Amino acid sequence: MKPLYLLIEILIILGVTIKNIDAEELNKKLKERNVTTQVSVNEIKRFLSHVLERRKLVKVINKKENFLEKKKSQSKRRIKGIQNKGLLKRNKNHLKTQAKKNFTDEGDELFKMGIKILQQSKSQKQKAEAYLLFAKAADMRNLKAMEKMADALLFGNFGMQNITAATQLYEFLAKEGSCKAQNALGFLSSYGIGMEYDQAKALIYYTFGSAGGSMMSQMILGYRYLSGINVLQNCEVALSHYKKVADYIADKLEKSEGIPVEKVRLTERPENLSSNSEILDWDIYQYYKFLAERGDVQIQVSLGQLHLIGRKGLDQDYYKALYYFLKAAKAGSANAMALIGKMYLEGNAAAPQNNATAFKYFSMAASKGNAIGLHGLGLLYFHGKGVPVNYAEALKYFQKAAEKGWPNAQFQLGFMYYSGSGVWKDYKLAFKYFYLASQSGQPLAIYYLAKMYATGTGVLRSCRTAVELYKGVCELGHWAEKFLTAYFAYKDGDIDSSLVQYALLAEMGYEVAQSNSAFILESKKAKILEKEKMYPMALLLWNRAAIQGNAFARVKIGDYHYYGYGTKKDYQTAATHYSIAADKYHSAQAMFNLAYMYEHGLGIAKDIHLARRLYDMAAQTSPDAHIPVFFALMKLETVHLLRDILFFNQFTIQWKWIKLDNSLGPYWDLFLMGLIVALLIFLLRNRHA
Repeated sequence: MKPLYLLIEILIILGVTIKNIDAEELNKKLKERNVTTQVSVNEIKRFLSHVLERRKLVKVINKKENFLEKKKSQSKRRIKGIQNKGLLKRNKNHLKTQAKKNFTDEGDELFKMGIKILQQSKSQKQKAEAYLLFAKAADMRNLKAMEKMADALLFGNFGMQNITAATQLYEFLAKEGSCKAQNALGFLSSYGIGMEYDQAKALIYYTFGSAGGSMMSQMILGYRYLSGINVLQNCEVALSHYKKVADYIADKLEKSEGIPVEKVRLTERPENLSSNSEILDWDIYQYYKFLAERGDVQIQVSLGQLHLIGRKGLDQDYYKALYYFLKAAKAGSANAMALIGKMYLEGNAAAPQNNATAFKYFSMAASKGNAIGLHGLGLLYFHGKGVPVNYAEALKYFQKAAEKGWPNAQFQLGFMYYSGSGVWKDYKLAFKYFYLASQSGQPLAIYYLAKMYATGTGVLRSCRTAVELYKGVCELGHWAEKFLTAYFAYKDGDIDSSLVQYALLAEMGYEVAQSNSAFILESKKAKILEKEKMYPMALLLWNRAAIQGNAFARVKIGDYHYYGYGTKKDYQTAATHYSIAADKYHSAQAMFNLAYMYEHGLGIAKDIHLARRLYDMAAQTSPDAHIPVFFALMKLETVHLLRDILFFNQFTIQWKWIKLDNSLGPYWDLFLMGLIVALLIFLLRNRHA
């Protein structure tokens, strides 16, 4: 624009200059006219014409000048307008930025409120209120709230499952850099749920998710490299992934006891599911409450422990836990005293952190020789809580508690020798105590054992052992809570929600989740996958569970190959899997199936003697197999008896009787007579009817 303004100014200056020159010439001519009195008419005419021309020129110049002045004023107004417009735009942008900041802050506040309500929630109604706040925050473009809402849509929280909407939301979040969304898209791609089935794409999503910090993606990649799923099997890479997750879990475990995991197997008999030992039935819980109120000390302690950490499907409730512990402690329970001390040592809503109170209750329990109380006193001296740090005293109390078999004390002794805290470093002793504690499932002991095997500290290095141990620690992560929600969804008939949750856990390498997912897919009740994809996917999951040592899954693989479910019929492969299940896991079902195949020569050479032997082994292995085996043997012997009658001589028949004596006992003929009598009675009754 500057060249235009310059051009206008030049034109104005030129116009004024021309006007001044014309005026000077006119004045000069007038002077000459006054001085010269005698002029000719022609000269006057010429002068007049010249003046008229000059006037016309002046008018043109004036017109140009006015036009240029107008242009100049318009330009000034335009410049001022542009300046004002720029100012307005800057103000508008500032207001937009401020509004956006306020909008973001409000979204953050709503998200924080939702998280707080969710953490303190004890009912579905409160959880629903939390998700209502997440929805509002998500509407304000809060990414964390959007992640929560996407998860709710995927897993079907509060019955609002919508795979399509969840996928779209995850795709948007993935573009924004969300590692959780990357992990979710990898999971959906690996099963073909809401997306095209694509294992290569799933692997890419998991890789990006792990790079962004997703612990789930790290765990999934660890399992894939351990098992060689769509990647080359590589123990060292698996170790690297699992170690990162295990370090994260161990840090959480050092601050608390860890998350209890109730793993219900859906493959159990349906009548056992309603009263599963992993989940406390409501009626039984009410009965326990009744006994506790009546003064049953053991039940009081048990209910207190269940409420303390939220076990068996019960909500975590510190107030109820403290209530039952105090009742039991009043009745003289050393365990209750020690657990009250533990509550005050760690601190919670019902029992605020108080080292003096913790010391009091631990001492009361320790005086009764209680292992938990002795361990508690050891912790106070080891960390210097309420008392000066004294490693010698701590060691003394830990040793006493460890002698009584308390795994946490065994771990603490191992840690003292591992780190050289108050004692000389001794990796052999550290390994001994870690191993003892790990046998009782102490998670931190398992973690340190894995660490020792991974680095070859105090023990011969073993990548495979380290990975298996790290995997066990990783499976204690907060994501294991989905076992409980998936089970309750299944019980409530929400099959799709249950399947998605079990399938995610299966992808992370949980064997129970793999068999549960396969079981649900096999039933063909789910709607989120096409029917034709269910058997192949179920076979894949049964296979993964079988590799991890599930005998039932191994038999299932044999069944799928025998009947041609999700694969071609292959009797030879079926027999191979039945043989593995029978030899390695002593499965009665596998023995029975294998006996049937030997009897009929399906996929293997026909062998009646081996068939009889396997039938007998099945009956000896499981009481449930007695009746099926009895009928199978009766059928086998009857068929061969008829063949002898039809195709062989009398000598052969007599030999067969002797064989029957050996097979069914000396009184088989009495049994046959009884069977004939029963048959005659049946025929007579039908005749009279």
